[in-house]
Amino acid sequence: MHISLLLMNQIIQLFIMIFMGFIIVKAKLLKAEDSKILSVIVLYLIIPCVIINAFQVDYTPQTVKGLLIALVGSVMTQVIVVSILGRVFHLNEVEVASIYYSNSGNLIVPIVTFILGKEWVLYGCVFMSVQLVFIWTHCKKIISRESTYDWRKIVLNINMISIAIGIVLFLTRIHLPAIINNTLSAVGSMIGPASMIVTGMLFAGMDFKQIFANKRVYFVSFFRLIIVPVIALFLIKCSQLSTFSSNGNKLMMIVFLAIITPSASTVTQMCQVYGNDSQYASAINVVTTLLAIVTMPLMVMLFQITI
Repeated sequence: MHISLLLMNQIIQLFIMIFMGFIIVKAKLLKAEDSKILSVIVLYLIIPCVIINAFQVDYTPQTVKGLLIALVGSVMTQVIVVSILGRVFHLNEVEVASIYYSNSGNLIVPIVTFILGKEWVLYGCVFMSVQLVFIWTHCKKIISRESTYDWRKIVLNINMISIAIGIVLFLTRIHLPAIINNTLSAVGSMIGPASMIVTGMLFAGMDFKQIFANKRVYFVSFFRLIIVPVIALFLIKCSQLSTFSSNGNKLMMIVFLAIITPSASTVTQMCQVYGNDSQYASAINVVTTLLAIVTMPLMVMLFQITI
């Protein structure tokens, strides 16, 4: 129950941030389309800072083992979920991306910090890094409606480069100077507020009646918040990954916490950058965030009962 209450607290904070973005537009200080600039800053500056900073931890055998377990769990759940749902339902690009990709990039750091402690954030960033690989390959392809992958652009993407830098620094046991590391941490801490303000700004330019009357939004939300987590929990249970380490339960809970978050605000930002339906993506993000106040605590309770 304690974890469920902490989750509610975090999600309510997100809604306050969304409301701030909403007010900025409604007060006519900015226009809804101005949020595109902030989206670019989140995608190409803030997220890379989060990734590199997360890998600035001490190299120990226990840490490496935990990272490998978290990596296997993250890859397993994301690959299988995408494969299963992708073949069963006929969805448009925004719906596919909103169901597949969780808002772990914005939520996993604060949630893990509050629930388990800062020393566990690294393992949450493993899931986030794996998801970033999928986002800049599969998600970017469908949102931009590109027919093929441009591997050169993918490999040279700042987020992918950041993952590589973080891993190299960790494996070589190189710690960045305190002033650089503190700067990365400070910039990275903006990820939640900046992403939610973007969502709020877009939301302010929408027709509320049209959003909440759209049954497809609830259909997508159901799959994002219920079906995907249940499939992931089944995979975690069957894989027995939680038994591979004395901290196995915590590691799998971190993976599961990342999965049960609302739809990724990165989808909205990508829709803005690549000219897809950013308003629909933002509507799904807002509705799933609202419903997550109830679904996330329930899913955590189900995890604790099952694992």
